[in-house]
Amino acid sequence: MALPPRTILDDARAGRVSGAIAAAARAERCDPQRLCRAVAAGRAVVAANRRRRSGRTLLAIGEGLRVKVNANLGTSGDRASLAAERAKLRAAEAAGADSVMDLSTGGELGRIRRALLAETALAFGTVPIYEAAVEARRAGRSAAEFTADELFAAIGRHGSDGVDFVTVHAGVTCQALAALEKRPRVAGIVSRGGSLLAEWMRRTGRENPLFEDFDRLLALARESDMVLSLGDGLRPGSLADAGDAAQYQELRTLAQLARRAIRSGVQAMIEGPGHVPLHEIAGQVRLEKELSGGVPFYVLGPLVTDVAPGYDHITSAIGGALAAISGADFLCYVTPAEHLRLPGVEDVRQGVIAARIAAHAADVARGLAGAAEWDRRFSELRRRRDWPGMIAGAMDPEAVRRGHALSRAAGDASCTMCGPLCVFRLADDRAGRPHRSGKHGR
Repeated sequence: MALPPRTILDDARAGRVSGAIAAAARAERCDPQRLCRAVAAGRAVVAANRRRRSGRTLLAIGEGLRVKVNANLGTSGDRASLAAERAKLRAAEAAGADSVMDLSTGGELGRIRRALLAETALAFGTVPIYEAAVEARRAGRSAAEFTADELFAAIGRHGSDGVDFVTVHAGVTCQALAALEKRPRVAGIVSRGGSLLAEWMRRTGRENPLFEDFDRLLALARESDMVLSLGDGLRPGSLADAGDAAQYQELRTLAQLARRAIRSGVQAMIEGPGHVPLHEIAGQVRLEKELSGGVPFYVLGPLVTDVAPGYDHITSAIGGALAAISGADFLCYVTPAEHLRLPGVEDVRQGVIAARIAAHAADVARGLAGAAEWDRRFSELRRRRDWPGMIAGAMDPEAVRRGHALSRAAGDASCTMCGPLCVFRLADDRAGRPHRSGKHGR
């Protein structure tokens, strides 16, 4: 019988700095031995499917590393254009996303996934249960009438295609659903994957196959060396539902499954909420770290209020910054389209930038090497009114370029906010320094 293929985690636990860890450490500008130890302990992951490692920057997530940002793409049953998803992929890359996830539920899912995989070097994630549900519907069944074999087959296909990490809602168990029934929620189950599995369990009277047959899931992950992103199928979709018994029951299960995966040589991270009041975020992040032993935490937002549709990239950036300061490692962006419509290209761009702002603010607060230096360099450029330098050094260069273009009426390097009363211009006048022209190129 053939031995199972060696994984990145196997090498790390044996004290070997594999090529994948060395490449990720170069991208991260960190010590490869330190990254190797963090991966071995389960406190960091390197998302790199063995079928898709060459010619790309490998993504490391976790302890001591820069907070990363993911952008969700994907079609729906109402909007299923591959061309639109390609445009959103390009927007996510240009805005500085560290990874993308394909959440498609409309059109030819396999074709869309493989096309996007072929066109990006970013780490790539998926939610395979969507494919199982869509195929069930196309076969004339309900979305929750897939079989366990069909669900595992979908996970295997995603691994074979080169997907780096998969969301699997293995913590939606009978015990967690019982806790949910004891205390009904305002918003119920808002995770699509969690809702599909809950309905599958009610229909069949059986335990969640991803939990019951977790060893089968581990074998599929080992085959492609995929990271298991243990999904929060019972995350709160309302502030009123945050921190209930069902959420914490699922979190405890995910922590146990993550440790089990790590012992089996499979990398894992845990996904988190959701809608959470600002004052509860730090405690929820700390609890995940305590229960799991420091497994990387991947959070959606969190969104800190329910009442701002159209601005949820802002509500999530507020929550994401606090979550990351408290120990979260990976922020899933939220766009202005959240709760309203399928995101477009501009939604994607704004969502990525908002999440990157949150991530960078947390990097500065956490004392990450080089993070505060970026801000210092930019402040020096601002003091000199060096617009070409500010355009080149900004998180969103085009926003600076467009904004300053509207300020040319000031007549020099000042902007129209202060004009001749610009504090930096007045300081230059006192020092006898000449005014800068304010010219900048494309």
